[in-house]
Amino acid sequence: MSFVLGLTGGIGMGKSTAAEMFRQLGHPVWDADDSVHRLYAAGGAAVAPVAAAFPGVAQAGAIDRTALRKALAADPGGFARLEEIVHPLVAEDRRDFLQRHHAAPIVVLDIPLLYEKGSEGAMDAVAVVSAPAELQRDRVLARPGMTEDSFRMILSRQMPDAEKRKRADFIIPSITRQGAQAAIMDICDRIMAGRPHA
Repeated sequence: MSFVLGLTGGIGMGKSTAAEMFRQLGHPVWDADDSVHRLYAAGGAAVAPVAAAFPGVAQAGAIDRTALRKALAADPGGFARLEEIVHPLVAEDRRDFLQRHHAAPIVVLDIPLLYEKGSEGAMDAVAVVSAPAELQRDRVLARPGMTEDSFRMILSRQMPDAEKRKRADFIIPSITRQGAQAAIMDICDRIMAGRPHA
C-alpha cells in the first residue's frame, strides 16, 4: 500500500513547483487542477453539466475558464453549484489514480483546497507549501490576467496560511528552490524510513 501524502498551499505559494520536485524524485503526483482541466476539455465529463448550469461558458465543446470565472464572479451562489457538479467527477479521477499507482511507496495528492474541503482525513500525512505573504502576492500578481480583485476573491476561499501551517505534518518553505528541495527530500526520507510524523 502506498503512503498517501497530501500536498497543499495557497495560491502563489509554490505548490506546483513542489509537486514537480516530488515527480522528479520518482513519486507519482495527482493534481486536482489538472484533473479539472481534463474534465473541462473537449469530451470531458464536466462539459455538458457545467455548460447547462452556466449558459455561455462552453466554446468549441470545452469549458472556457475565463468565461466561467466571469460567470462565477457575477453569481455568489455559483461556486456551490459548480462544486456539486465537479467534485464527484474529480473524486472518481483521484480514486482511479490511486488504484493505478497502488504499488508506489509514496503517492502525492496535490489538492489546493485540501483543508477547506476537509480532505485531510483521507491522507496519511499533509505537507503545506508556504512563503511570506508579500512574496505570495508578488508571484500571483505577476501572472497574466491576474488582478487584485481576482487575487482577493481567491484568497477569500482559502484557509489562511498560518492555520494551514498549524495543521500540517510537514511544512515546505518555498522562498528558494533549494530550501523547498531540501524539505521535500527530508519528507521523502522520513516516510521511506517509516517515521513520517517524527
